[in-house]
Amino acid sequence: MKLKRFVSIPVLSVFFLMGFVYYITLFIFIQDWIGLQTSSGSLSALIFTFMASLCLFSFSVCVLADPGHVPASYIPDVEEQSGVSDDETKRNSVQSRRCDKCSTYKPPRAHHCRVCRRCVLRMDHHCLWVNNCIGYWNYKAFFLLVLYTTSASIYSTAIIITCAFQKDWEFSGWVPLKVFYVTCGAMMVSLSLILGTLLGWHIYLIIHNMTTIEYYEGVRAAWLARKSGQNYRHPFNLSAYRNITSVLGPNMLKWLCPTAISHLKDGLTFPISRDNS
Repeated sequence: MKLKRFVSIPVLSVFFLMGFVYYITLFIFIQDWIGLQTSSGSLSALIFTFMASLCLFSFSVCVLADPGHVPASYIPDVEEQSGVSDDETKRNSVQSRRCDKCSTYKPPRAHHCRVCRRCVLRMDHHCLWVNNCIGYWNYKAFFLLVLYTTSASIYSTAIIITCAFQKDWEFSGWVPLKVFYVTCGAMMVSLSLILGTLLGWHIYLIIHNMTTIEYYEGVRAAWLARKSGQNYRHPFNLSAYRNITSVLGPNMLKWLCPTAISHLKDGLTFPISRDNS
């Protein structure tokens, strides 16, 4: 059962961290700063609760969603590989390969996951924290999870810092309380920086229509191309807008919904840039 994926120490650790951050932000720092009974305190609590709910929902989708498996009946289109035209020559460079471990063909952008022991469509990486691969069908949910957790972390950090600066430490200068404030502040600043860096990385990947695996493969391919006096261009890099909509969808109103993936097809074929060289 997919629910068994939740029974994992890293996954449970994420739930614990979410619960801890939610508790201290609402019931300690907002309460100590302006009070939950005030209108501004209630609004702050409502905003953070909404953000936390989005984080929890996106996280659950990442854990439960199948990242994409290669159909057992999948066979590369032989006719598409034959011919002499330039377009099809470029297509051949990214055509399907055969997986030695699965003993089956794997489509373009699919890779074998040693943890899941199967090939995953448009595999980005295997994420320990969601106990699942990040692939074709759950990459959008993963990206939104990083986006929402980064936003929530920054929001919590701002509340902690504001609360600390407005607190009268002359009359409430109890040493353990100071240590608690500094510890929580340092933790949230660190968490915001880590998640913000991860968010920036995946924004870069989306804009260039790459996966993490393809980025490192591209670094090597570019190095080999330079050695032979040629130029390398990622074959799936179409344009910034088309790259973004291929992940988030053509409807901007659904960009922030982790389950709005009706724009995705079968994950077996992908459009290729015509000016790839």
